[in-house]
Amino acid sequence: MSPIRRSGRRRGAAAALAAAALLTVSACGPGAAGGGAQPPPATASNGALISGVIGGVTLPTGLPTGLLDGLPKSWDDLKKWKFEDWDSWASQHVFNNPVVKDFWNPDKMGDSKPADPAPPTAAPAADSGANDPEPAVVKAAPVARPYTGQPSGKVFFSADGGRGNCSATVIADPAHPGKSNLVWTAGHCVHQGKGGTFFKDLVFVPAYNDSGASSSGRKAPLDKLAPLGTWWADKVVPSPQWTAEGGGTGDSASQYDFAIMRVHNQNGGGRSLEETVGSAVPVWFDAPRDALSVSAWGYPLYKPFDGQELYRCDGGRPSRLSFDAGRPSMLTIGCDMTQGSSGGGWFATMPDGRRALVSNTSIGTIEHTSLSGPYLESTAKQALDYISKK
Repeated sequence: MSPIRRSGRRRGAAAALAAAALLTVSACGPGAAGGGAQPPPATASNGALISGVIGGVTLPTGLPTGLLDGLPKSWDDLKKWKFEDWDSWASQHVFNNPVVKDFWNPDKMGDSKPADPAPPTAAPAADSGANDPEPAVVKAAPVARPYTGQPSGKVFFSADGGRGNCSATVIADPAHPGKSNLVWTAGHCVHQGKGGTFFKDLVFVPAYNDSGASSSGRKAPLDKLAPLGTWWADKVVPSPQWTAEGGGTGDSASQYDFAIMRVHNQNGGGRSLEETVGSAVPVWFDAPRDALSVSAWGYPLYKPFDGQELYRCDGGRPSRLSFDAGRPSMLTIGCDMTQGSSGGGWFATMPDGRRALVSNTSIGTIEHTSLSGPYLESTAKQALDYISKK
């Protein structure tokens, strides 16, 4: 598949790092070496990629393009929403995730099926200052162990008989300083998007494979894969734009591809996620693009990666990518991480010296040369304020 040119300047179609870059290693278990070759995506008679697949299930196509119930008449109106507006919208998009004790085990984590990634269905916005040349590729570097003390981890979920995973980050809770139970990830890691629903059995595993017990093809027990426990989501707030428009391919919905989860330890106990992990990063909204030096973290799974190791790409100053010039341009950095890194946190240093989250991995090029994530502004801040207060 030849790359799609971006506004005549930018190459490398932004493939959805799995309309869920869901995923983990191959079906042979959590210690399997290598993620295997990417499965061929479905094609139409003209060779164009036509759909995305999550957990082996094809995403719906041909659905109405109108906004879902409870949404504003325009996305600009969303910026004016108050707590009551978010609460009304959330009441129509209920997340039901009953805890199934000991549901997740090493075999289930390991047999998560890879998705068929697909390139964008829409061309980037015409040259209007919304796009920059694609940055040079950056080679991912392994994060030093132990992972405990770091805010990164993995999200696992079920979808219509299939299972998948993404990367995610423990974030600070403005309403509960020092005792956060909030996790940031991509919208496509929690919800199917347009015409779809929330994933099931949604959990967060902080410090996944902290000791390296499942590295190099080894199998490991659950207490080694999840040294800090398995944390079930009890409330999830994706961006309204993602639930209304999102799907299996990268397009303007990717510019709002984020979600926030509130979680609890399935084994109970009085300690919060932040206290258990020992770390939670603040979210830096409306961060100055030109002053950022960004590092993207995640658990990539396709070769040369295997989904068992935490990696980082120090991409420096991000460039811009936009499918809709009326929406905030995405941040883009050079990075060779593959599927599985979706939802992983993008970090930058705030003026006060603190590390903060400024985005999450959403899409990447077919050639695995760069990653793009949403720019977090007022809509993202409102979502965090809502779930924090709720």
